[in-house]
Amino acid sequence: MNNKPNIGIIAATVVLLVGALSYVYTAPYPGNEGLSRTPGVRIGGTDSAPPRDFSSLNDVGGNLIMKLSGFPPFVVYLSFVGTPEGVITATRPDGGYWARRVREGRNEGWLRIGDETYAMQATEILGDARIPMLELWSGRTRMPMDIAVGGPDPLREWEVFFWTPR
Repeated sequence: MNNKPNIGIIAATVVLLVGALSYVYTAPYPGNEGLSRTPGVRIGGTDSAPPRDFSSLNDVGGNLIMKLSGFPPFVVYLSFVGTPEGVITATRPDGGYWARRVREGRNEGWLRIGDETYAMQATEILGDARIPMLELWSGRTRMPMDIAVGGPDPLREWEVFFWTPR
């Protein structure tokens, strides 16, 4: 009789684990606010050769979806601006997880823009070299450079990452 409760606990644990993993894998995470900012693990899209000019991607509405290689395989939404050579993303200077991973050398990943997914690598841009990139990013996102929006730091203080094909 002692085995029946143990089997029930094991079965319930397996069901919960499968359910949680299924949800994490399939959840679409469509927004960029509140709970919808929770990362998923599936990037989707069609693997594509990078365009010759990434500024053509500025016509694609919305955010890009980024996934770094390695573990854990989280997918996050980011605002972006395309340039002829690559893609500019920015993030608050709050020690965020994906920015820290890039700094630690795990900078290879994928960017999904629209329905196409590109193999890319990120390089952090430091110092005053960030400002012209932030100005381009600000123009597309309509966030002011010197006024804090949605947090304590104005855009001028944000961290910048430049993505190029790998």
